[in-house]
Amino acid sequence: MNAIAAMDAYGALSEDSTLTIRRVLPGPIDRVWAYVTESDLRAKWLASGAMTMKIGAPFTLTWRNDELTTPPGKRPEGFGEEHSMECEITELDPPHKIGFTWGSTGGVLIELVERENSVLLTLTHRRIRDRNALANIAPGWHAHLDVLFAKIAGKPTEPFWDHWGKLKHDYAERIGG
Repeated sequence: MNAIAAMDAYGALSEDSTLTIRRVLPGPIDRVWAYVTESDLRAKWLASGAMTMKIGAPFTLTWRNDELTTPPGKRPEGFGEEHSMECEITELDPPHKIGFTWGSTGGVLIELVERENSVLLTLTHRRIRDRNALANIAPGWHAHLDVLFAKIAGKPTEPFWDHWGKLKHDYAERIGG
C-alpha cells in the first residue's frame, strides 16, 4: 500500500479547536512551495494574493472558487463569486514552513517535508472559534487540498462545489457541526 492510500484524507480535530490535514504530494519540495506561496499558482487551488516573504508582512487572499475546476459545480447559498481576507505571515522557513493569520478563526501553519520523490504537506488550522466555523473550514481545506494534489499530479478534479458539499456532509458526521 502506498503512503497516499495509507493516509486518512480527512482532517482530524484536536484540542477541540485545531484541525490538522495531511497530504502526500508529488515532489519536488520547491514546486509544492511555489504552489503554496506564489499567487498565480496558489490561485489554481486556493486563493490568489501576493506575499512578501517576511514575518509580519500583510497580504490579502482572494478566493474565486468557481475558477478552480471546470465545471465549478453548484455554488451553495451564502457564498459569493469572490471573497477576500486580510492575513499576515507569522512563521517562515522556506521551503519548509509558512504560518499566517486567518481572519477571526486563528492561524494556519503549512509544513512541507520532502520524502524521496514526494512531499508530506501538513496543514494545521488553530483556534477555530466554534463548530459553525469548523463546519465550513474543514471541508474547505479538504476540498482545496484535493484540488492542489490534482493540479500538481496532473489529474482531473471533480467540480469544486459539488465535492465541497459532499465533504461538508462527511465532516458533519465525523466531527459534528
